Amino acid sequence: MRTHHRSLPRPAAALLGSLLLVAAGAGALGAVPAAASPTASAPAAATPLGQIVPAPAKATAGGSAYRITAATRIRVEDGSREARRIGDYLAGVLRPSTGYKLPVTDAEGRDGIRLELHRKDGELGAEGYRLTSDGRSVTVVAREAAGLFHGVQTLRQQLPAKVEADSRQAGPWLVAGGTIEDTPRYAWRGAHLDVSRHFFTVGQVKRYIDELALYKVNKLHLHLSDDQGWRLAIDSWPRLATYGGSTQVGGGAGGYYTKAQYKEIVRYAASRYLEVVPEIDMPSHTNAALASYAELNCDGVAPPLYTGTEVGFSSLCVNKDITYKFVDDVVREVAALTPGRYLHIGGDEAHSTSHEDYVAFMNKVQPIVAKYGKTVVGWHQLTEATPAKGALAQYWGTEGTGAAEKARVAEAAKNGTGLIISPADRTYLDMKYTKDTPLGLSWAGYVEVRRSYDWDPGTYLPGAPSEAVKGVEAPLWSETLSTSAHLDYMAFPRLPGVAELGWSPAATHDWDTYKVRLAAQAPRWDALGIGYYKSPQVPWPAG
Repeated sequence: MRTHHRSLPRPAAALLGSLLLVAAGAGALGAVPAAASPTASAPAAATPLGQIVPAPAKATAGGSAYRITAATRIRVEDGSREARRIGDYLAGVLRPSTGYKLPVTDAEGRDGIRLELHRKDGELGAEGYRLTSDGRSVTVVAREAAGLFHGVQTLRQQLPAKVEADSRQAGPWLVAGGTIEDTPRYAWRGAHLDVSRHFFTVGQVKRYIDELALYKVNKLHLHLSDDQGWRLAIDSWPRLATYGGSTQVGGGAGGYYTKAQYKEIVRYAASRYLEVVPEIDMPSHTNAALASYAELNCDGVAPPLYTGTEVGFSSLCVNKDITYKFVDDVVREVAALTPGRYLHIGGDEAHSTSHEDYVAFMNKVQPIVAKYGKTVVGWHQLTEATPAKGALAQYWGTEGTGAAEKARVAEAAKNGTGLIISPADRTYLDMKYTKDTPLGLSWAGYVEVRRSYDWDPGTYLPGAPSEAVKGVEAPLWSETLSTSAHLDYMAFPRLPGVAELGWSPAATHDWDTYKVRLAAQAPRWDALGIGYYKSPQVPWPAG
């Protein structure tokens, strides 16, 4: 997760302003400043098939390009609610920029944009798709709705970047001819967002969800509790949110989600085929809870609320029965709000909890998670205890992590514990790019764009069987981040690279070809109002 946090000097407001100027009020992806009216432009060529992020498993170019026109219809299968919903989503992306009506219809026809679910197409799996483009139509086929949605993201990237604008643009709107056949490498392609150190509103979380969806991310790991703030209403322990959620790093107002607001985040994520994985961090990272209820402390005295950035000083009282009533109540309520399979229990940096107490705590807490129908996820320190059957350990170590710690995690993987690979010196999006980055931390080192992409999750942890690796995740901690502009600047351009590591076959991973595809994303980010770091390692378009 994270170690050795140090408070950093606040960057100068002018520097931040010059680097991070974006539309502060932008909401969901696509809410960008009004673009210019259509103007005459030189004839445009279609984006070569497959020149997208993440790279598809297979792309075969050939034949005529498909052109979206005023006559284009989006055709979905009769009676398929999921296909209709995805068709409406696609129409919502395309209509503002093209100016076309693009009706979504279940009327039969071989022309237009066709979205089809073929339930018996086993080759495509739960998230794969096949996109075929020719002069008459562009067709996306999938076995499951998630695959259809991912195929729509590919279609979106095959179109000119200005398709993302919220006002009418000049065409043509071409999709190169040929076929893409695509399935993901890993089932877990995650992004984590820390709403505890700084609170982010429902609208801000939705915006990030939309950005994740464009790159086929399918897990949103929400860090809902920490020393600096508790962010979800719990009916049985109401002061957790009303008092424990009342502040944040630096002493700001904080905030929390009502149950209805959290359910709206879950619903919205599901509409983009992301599963929310809530994290309630324990036994450490719990000062907000300890400050809210004195009885959770071993001495019965509530500490003050905390607004700093140190870690590892707090701990639930492992030997008190009320601790486990507290955990049971919280897990029960969070599980009831979360339809997904997983519940993250943290478990890292428990520096003020003895090893014996840590093991005893995890032995009691993991069955509580199972009791409410969820599968345990924990940071890799969970392997210091005995991970429950089916549990996943999220490895956040670095190249400097000790051999014994790496070996312990690898041994747990050999014994059946699945791994999510999140090395802090590769995937932590809050790490500074360089010493001059005005945001972020640097305890794991500087993480430039190439470093975040140029590695293989399947072979990263020595001794861990490749089949134990369930996927990859990019955490974004918020000690220094408090606005959507901050999130965008630290996530882009690194997030798409981590997403590609999760989706694309290992054989496609090549920095020299990736950096060209990545650079081509920049006009799309501009159209979407995403302010990003212009790394000198990437050949960005001129102008």
